[in-house]
Amino acid sequence: MFCMPGLRVPFRLKVPFLPSTKEQTLNVIKLLEGHKGRLADLGSGDGRLVFAASSMGFQCTGFEIHSILLAYSRSKAWWRGIPHTDIHLVKQDLWKTDLSQYRNVTVFLAPAVMGALEEKLLKELPEDAKVIVCRFPFPHWPHSCTAGSGLNQIWVYDVHTARQPSRTSSHQSQA
Repeated sequence: MFCMPGLRVPFRLKVPFLPSTKEQTLNVIKLLEGHKGRLADLGSGDGRLVFAASSMGFQCTGFEIHSILLAYSRSKAWWRGIPHTDIHLVKQDLWKTDLSQYRNVTVFLAPAVMGALEEKLLKELPEDAKVIVCRFPFPHWPHSCTAGSGLNQIWVYDVHTARQPSRTSSHQSQA
C-alpha cells in the first residue's frame, strides 16, 4: 500500500509504483532525441524520466499523485541543484489534468489503464504530439518505432497516426 495512489482514485485506475530501469530510461532518452518542447511524465514516481528529459533541454512536468514519491522526487531535484524553472513536479491526478499543452508525453503505467489513457490522450494532445510508453504498450494505437526488448521495451506513438479515421472507426467498433 506504500506505493499505491490515494483513496480518491478509482481502483481500476490505480497504478503501483514500479521504477524505470536504467536501460528503459536510456531507451526513452534515445527515442526523445530530435524532439523538443514541453514534456509531461504521467505517474512520474521518483522523477528519473523527468530528470533525464530535462537534461536534454525539455521543459518537463512530472505528474504524481502519491505524496511520498512526490516528496522524494522533489528532494532529489533539490539535492541535485535543479532549478524549479527547469522541471515542475506536481501532485496532480493525471486523469483530471489537461494535457493539451504537451507535445511529448512519457508513460510507465499498468496495462489495466492503457486503454482509458489512449482515449484521454486522443482527446487532449495536439496533432504533432509523440507518446513514449514503457513496458506496457497501448492496446489499440499503432506504434511508429520501438527500442529495447522484454521488460525494457518501449514504444513511440504519433498522435496523428492514432487519429486516422481507419484507426478510430476500428477502435469504436471494438468497444
